[in-house]
Amino acid sequence: MGRLQEYKMNKEDFPIFQNHKDLVYLDNASTTQKPKQVINAIKEFYETSNANIHRGIYKLSQKATEKYENSRKIVAKFINASQKEIIFTKSTTEGINFLAYTINSIIPKEKDEIVLTEMEHHSNLVPWQQLAKRKNMKLKFIKVKDDFTLDMEDAKRKITNKTAILSVVHVSNSLGTINPVKALIKISKEKGAITIIDAAQSVPHMKVDVKNIDCDFLVFSGHKILGPLGIGVLYGKKHLLEKLQPFNFGGGMIKKVSLENAEWDSIPEKFEAGTQNIAGAVGLAEAIKYIEEIGIENIEKKEKELMKYALEKIKDIKDIKIYNSEKNSAGILSFNLKNIHPHDIASLLDDYEIAIRAGHHCTMPLMEKLGISGTARASFYFYNTFEDIDKLVEGLNKINEKFNN
Repeated sequence: MGRLQEYKMNKEDFPIFQNHKDLVYLDNASTTQKPKQVINAIKEFYETSNANIHRGIYKLSQKATEKYENSRKIVAKFINASQKEIIFTKSTTEGINFLAYTINSIIPKEKDEIVLTEMEHHSNLVPWQQLAKRKNMKLKFIKVKDDFTLDMEDAKRKITNKTAILSVVHVSNSLGTINPVKALIKISKEKGAITIIDAAQSVPHMKVDVKNIDCDFLVFSGHKILGPLGIGVLYGKKHLLEKLQPFNFGGGMIKKVSLENAEWDSIPEKFEAGTQNIAGAVGLAEAIKYIEEIGIENIEKKEKELMKYALEKIKDIKDIKIYNSEKNSAGILSFNLKNIHPHDIASLLDDYEIAIRAGHHCTMPLMEKLGISGTARASFYFYNTFEDIDKLVEGLNKINEKFNN
C-alpha cells in the first residue's frame, strides 16, 4: 500500500470528522461518510457544468452529458459490466422494485416460485411478496442456520425447476454474513431461474465482479459507498434488459412518439425517464475513483482486521450475546446486552459520541426467527480505527456497570 493509500485509510479526507472531533461513527451499514473529493465533485458540477443532459445542443449540456455518461462508464468498469448494462436509480430499493414490476415478462409460464432467504432486508422481501400476490406465485425461503450462515442443503431443496427468481442478499446487513452467491447462482442457473443479487452491503467492501458471479441482475446504493444520497445502480445483462419493458414513462426515454403511440429508446436510456440525478451520478463516480485509489482489496483487508479486533475485544464484555458468523463475516457486528434494550444501548452510547444502529434493521422476519426484537449493530468502514473499537468497548462496559451490577 503506497503512501497516498495509507493516508486515505484514515479520517483526514472526511469533513464530518473535522466538524465532529469526538465522533466515533459505527453506522456505516446504514450510510457511509463522504470524502471531500466527492463533496467537491458535486459542488463543481453545479458551479461549472449544471445543465440537463442528452437534450441540449449547446456546450454546457454536452459537458453535463459527458460527465453523466462517464460516470456510468466508471461504475460499469468497477463491477466489470458494460456501460449499457448500467441503469441509474435512486437506491437499491428502487432497483429491486423496478425488477419486481418488470421481470414478469421474461419469466416462463411454467415457473411460479420465488426463492429468497430468511435474512433478507425488507427491500428484498416486500417487493417480491407483492409480485407473488399479483401473479399468484409462491415464496420460498432458504433457512439460516444456528451459526448465522445459509443452509446450502436447504437451498438445493428449495431451488427447483419451478423457481422463476432467486433474489438474495450478498452480505446480510443484520448479521454480516457473506453469502456464497456464486454457488447459489450456479444452482439456480441449472434450474433456469433468473438471479438477482442485493449488493448494497458488498460492493462498498469487497471486489464484486458481475461476470465472475454470473448474476442476471445486481443492485446497490451510492450512499453506502462514499457517494451521495439518492443515487443507486441497477446492473442487468444486456440481453435481458433489452427484453424488459420500461416502468417509468416520460421524457428522455422516447425514440418516437405520436398522439396515440410511443417507441422506446435503446438501453439504458429507455429505463431513465425524466431528469436524472446527474450530480448524484457524478458524485458516485468520484467515490468509486477514490476507492480505486485506495484499492478495494486494501479496504477489505482493513475491515477484516477491524472485525477480528472487535470480536476479540467484545467477547470479554459481561453478558453479551453476539449475532455474527465467525466463519464468514463482513464488518458488521450485531450484539445484545442482557437486560438492556438495543435502543437504550444506542442512546447511551450516543452520550459518549459513539454512533451505532439499533433495532430490527429492516429484517423483522429474521429477528423473529432469532427470538429477539432487535440488536445493537456496529458496522465498520476503512476510515474506522482500533481506537474507535476501544471506545465502543469502553462505552459498553460502562453501560453494563450501570444496568447489570
